[in-house]
Amino acid sequence: MQIHDVRAHRSKDNLKREDQLAWKIAEVAADPVEVDAEATDMIINRIIDNASVGIASLNRGPIKSARAMANAHMRAGGATLFGLPAEHAVCAEWAAWANGTAVRELDFHDTFLAADYSHPGDNIPPVLAAAQQCGRNGRDLVRGIATGYEIQVNLVKAICLHEHKIDHIAHIGPSASAGVGTLLGLDTEIIYQAVQQGLHTTVTTRQSRKGEISTWKAFAPAYAGKLAIEAVDRCMRGEGAPSPIYEGEDSVIAWILNGRTERDKGGSPYEPSYHVPLPAPGEAKRAILETYTKEHSAEYQSQALIDLAFRMGKQIDDFDKVKSIILHTSHHTHYVIGTGSGDPQKMDPNASRETLDHSIMYIFAVALQDGEWHHVKSYAPERAKREDTVRLWHKISTIEDPEWTRRYHSHDPNEKAFGARVVITMEDGAVIEDELGIANAHPFGARPFGRAEYVGKFKTLTEEILEPSESERFLDLVQRLPDLSADEVLLLNPVAPAGYLVENTAKGIF
Repeated sequence: MQIHDVRAHRSKDNLKREDQLAWKIAEVAADPVEVDAEATDMIINRIIDNASVGIASLNRGPIKSARAMANAHMRAGGATLFGLPAEHAVCAEWAAWANGTAVRELDFHDTFLAADYSHPGDNIPPVLAAAQQCGRNGRDLVRGIATGYEIQVNLVKAICLHEHKIDHIAHIGPSASAGVGTLLGLDTEIIYQAVQQGLHTTVTTRQSRKGEISTWKAFAPAYAGKLAIEAVDRCMRGEGAPSPIYEGEDSVIAWILNGRTERDKGGSPYEPSYHVPLPAPGEAKRAILETYTKEHSAEYQSQALIDLAFRMGKQIDDFDKVKSIILHTSHHTHYVIGTGSGDPQKMDPNASRETLDHSIMYIFAVALQDGEWHHVKSYAPERAKREDTVRLWHKISTIEDPEWTRRYHSHDPNEKAFGARVVITMEDGAVIEDELGIANAHPFGARPFGRAEYVGKFKTLTEEILEPSESERFLDLVQRLPDLSADEVLLLNPVAPAGYLVENTAKGIF
């Protein structure tokens, strides 16, 4: 890996293209290096993973809306939608929109946490949609997805967006643009411009994940993927972008990220701020192997705590005899999904599903009581309003523990952790204490996910939706991914039985 120092520059510095982060990203994307077998296998796993949650969400509100919008943009020879046959094709950017929303809705696909948050599987829908519309084969698709993961993971390692209240989709715009560039075999100049446009158009605030969280949380990554395809299209036609997009005097680092912080401190806004790792020329793209999926449909920082709640709940006979539960955890968990957020909605039985899956207090209470977690039943309004659950839920709080924060940010995979130490105090003074650093399904966890677990997750989430023959067709096809023809790539989205899909019939503009 090469480490690139990235900082804001004055316009008069006339920063050379080859010294700009967007150009370096484009060089990585244009590198013809092959994807190795291990990374390819994981790409297959993640396409299976995305299909699992995409099919499971087909008739949920946001997906019906997104599909209705996509269906207003039909195109012969376009891209396909989850649940619909290949001959039902729409424009690629709208397929990325609808399929990306379906993947994100249940908060149940892969994750990578470092300086910032991310769900790198969000790169797959736009790259796959572009592959289908542009007639690319399985090998091309593998290469494009590998680039999307590589760029997003390395941006997340180096550049923290959330501390400036910027949503993580600002890393998807560049990564998905780069991934589509690799897929199509574009040259460095075109990808460079598309990466810049991809960032410029996807800088949004974190209010999408704050307070009363709305359905936009599912749409946001799909929006970035849609804009990435549009950015690449424009740049293929010869259009340019705001430049330099990261380092410019009035651009992202100077006014949205750490450059502004330095100004506020009275220092120079042009001090080095970020150190971004990227593969050297000819170096394989393997960042996908650093990412991990979810066994439970909830915010990733709750995964280990759900597993821990299952374990601890077995030691409690009467949950009404619990006096208090304190989760000693990382800064991120405390302030994003814990009581440190200051969001009263996280303690509200009438809160939206999107809010509840960002409330570790709610999640821990239900997991403790039920000893299981279900992507629908655990969030059902009647479940959230159950009186004994509300009583227990409101006894739970979080505290930041510097050691858990240190482990969260550790670069050592043997130390890195996303869990907590939990102290349960009973009314009689008895104390139950336990801790778990990483989820069971994590690569270093008690039961790491492999191909069998990804296939099992797919079957569990789709068995009441897909016909068995369709399930097997998809699983056979995707596991031959590198050898697929362009025609076979068109068949990569599972098809629901006739009559299963419920459509949004509300009238919009399209």
